[in-house]
Amino acid sequence: MDRFEAMSLLVAVTERGSLSEAGRALQMPLATLSRKISELEALLGTRLLIRTTRKLTLTDAGVTYLAAARRIIEQVEEAEREAAGEFTAPKGELAVTAPMMFGRLHVLPVVADFLAAFPEISVRLILADRNVDLVDDRVDMALRIGRLPDSSMVATKVGTLRTVTCAAPSLLSGRSRPRRPGELQNFPCVAVDTPMPSPSWRFRHPRSSAALDVTVAPRLTVTNPEAAAQAAICGVGVTRLLHYQVVDAVRRGDLEIILDQYELEPSPVHLVHASRGQMPLKMRRFLDHAAPRLRRALDEIAAPQPE
Repeated sequence: MDRFEAMSLLVAVTERGSLSEAGRALQMPLATLSRKISELEALLGTRLLIRTTRKLTLTDAGVTYLAAARRIIEQVEEAEREAAGEFTAPKGELAVTAPMMFGRLHVLPVVADFLAAFPEISVRLILADRNVDLVDDRVDMALRIGRLPDSSMVATKVGTLRTVTCAAPSLLSGRSRPRRPGELQNFPCVAVDTPMPSPSWRFRHPRSSAALDVTVAPRLTVTNPEAAAQAAICGVGVTRLLHYQVVDAVRRGDLEIILDQYELEPSPVHLVHASRGQMPLKMRRFLDHAAPRLRRALDEIAAPQPE
């Protein structure tokens, strides 16, 4: 049996969560995949997986062996990249991920310029409003907005983004303009549906910095920030978004920022990558290319509107 292939199959099965899902992803018959895993278990003299009709569970031996298999596969892949010249010349495929709207507006133009400058590099750009797992999904670099909980990642800060509350002038003109967050309860609101929705919007007291949570009952809930911004422009209600998502509408006068003195601390924006020893040149070149351009883009978003 090919032991390295068996290790790779075990990793694929655990990442996909089932033999059938892994078989479809690998385009391998289920019977063949199951046989190869069984042969690996026979070679090792121990069970690695407990298989039921509903799920797969790693045994204690499987957990230990899987960790070792992943390390071996990473070492082999790094050796292959080095042999292919990725450590001596910028070439190969680069996988980059970013939030959908920010990626479309600000990362895609950077990637386009990068491809023009480095013809031997291709880019797989993953735009998704979820934190893609860099290791499991084989992604080289990610743009992340917000605090970074995982200290194992290497992070390069490129700027910050405000979270702003805004409304159309038409909505504000017939009402008393809100001066405190609690007054939002007198206004219709537009919210963005998220995987972990909250019934309240959080603000910060300008003097004490204490958190202020305001419960809102949205007149409209949408699934992406672009729709929320458009609804706010139409006068449906007050909305709360990242500054870059409404900056053009604010500069056109279609939206006005309110309660800015109660804003939270701006969210940091980083380019992050997994720590894997020596960085391939394709990643080094992309970081050197992207970081200053993204800093300029974020500085332009934060720049005061000309009078």
